[in-house]
Amino acid sequence: MTCSDGTPPGYIIILNGAPRSGKSSIVEVIQADFDGVWLNLGVDAHVRHIMPARYRPGIGLRPGGERPDIEPLVPRLYAALYASIAEHSRRGLNVVAEFGHHDAYSRPLGILADCARLLTGLPALLVGVRCPLDVVMRRRLAEGPERRRDYVAIAAGAPIPAPVVAWQEHVHRPGIYDLEVDTSTNSPEACAEEIRQLLSRPMVHPTAFERLASTG
Repeated sequence: MTCSDGTPPGYIIILNGAPRSGKSSIVEVIQADFDGVWLNLGVDAHVRHIMPARYRPGIGLRPGGERPDIEPLVPRLYAALYASIAEHSRRGLNVVAEFGHHDAYSRPLGILADCARLLTGLPALLVGVRCPLDVVMRRRLAEGPERRRDYVAIAAGAPIPAPVVAWQEHVHRPGIYDLEVDTSTNSPEACAEEIRQLLSRPMVHPTAFERLASTG
């Protein structure tokens, strides 16, 4: 596939992991250091700057069926965002985006497989960003008071909130990836370098998205 002007489609890198797993830090390195234009079309920008307040967190809904009233909207939001990601690629623009995909809504929605089908024929790779729960909690506790109340309140010495545990349990299901990185043992720069090395090699088929597209 080539763009209308003969240039190849842009790469798509989707980072999937729990909140505070380090996805955004990897995005920053990719945007700063990788060749070409890399646009960030991930969940943070969508929730904070695009989504009307009354429908938040929108595509950032936590596992556990917290807002069944807005769940019917979530698949459409994901579909629109992934269609935009695909169109950027078709116009020769690279995209990096961070998400916390899961299917632990009040009922299964099959969103990840539907999103994968929207990327058919494009050079898209899915990277799992892993981070142990104890490290996630240390990062949350190190944040300022306002950020600490984002989604769920935490305090030193208190039990780990159920929503934080649920993210760890559900975000890496089914765990089909082209690459997995661990931000507890590697810096954002080192994780980004693993992704760079993956991009430098011929793409192995079926990719994670190709496998996911055939499910559901």
